Amino acid sequence: MTVPTDLDLRFLEAAAREGLLDVGYELHDTPVGTLLVGVSERGLCSISYDPEQELDHLARTFGARVLRVPNAADDARRQLDEYFEQRRQDFDLELDLTPTARFAHQVLDELGRVPFGTTTTYGTLAAKVGHPRAARAVGTVMNRNPIPIVLPCHRVVGANGALTGYAGGLDRKRLLLALEGAELGLA
Repeated sequence: MTVPTDLDLRFLEAAAREGLLDVGYELHDTPVGTLLVGVSERGLCSISYDPEQELDHLARTFGARVLRVPNAADDARRQLDEYFEQRRQDFDLELDLTPTARFAHQVLDELGRVPFGTTTTYGTLAAKVGHPRAARAVGTVMNRNPIPIVLPCHRVVGANGALTGYAGGLDRKRLLLALEGAELGLA
């Protein structure tokens, strides 16, 4: 049985309106590929380069009511478009990092302060959160960053300034840094 598109759309909109969603998401085409952009009632909770895998993760993390809802992520999508069009350097979005462990939350908060067009190192971030010997742990946080681009893990480089791992791939990291005009080296 196939549900008519208009009925499905009305169901999704009603579920969102009545607060019956754990996460509403939309797929968004960008210069770095199609991103899944997910929003909980608290704010932006996900930007993912791997939409299919992310849906499972969101359901395990936030609850099973994860639905593709038109307009659920409009503000985030608009700001991403402005960023890619080089009309935005900072994001103004409510973020939902509630499922994030304390250390990771501290690191992601500090990451959000890394200015547009600059880079920092894993060790520098570790020191800024009071754990100067935790550069590898910071790397793990960057790899699991639930909101890349908005929380700019692409701006984090190795101690020698070299590009190192990025969950979205080094080509995307290079593209994002080039978009920002970042010099490869340390800020």
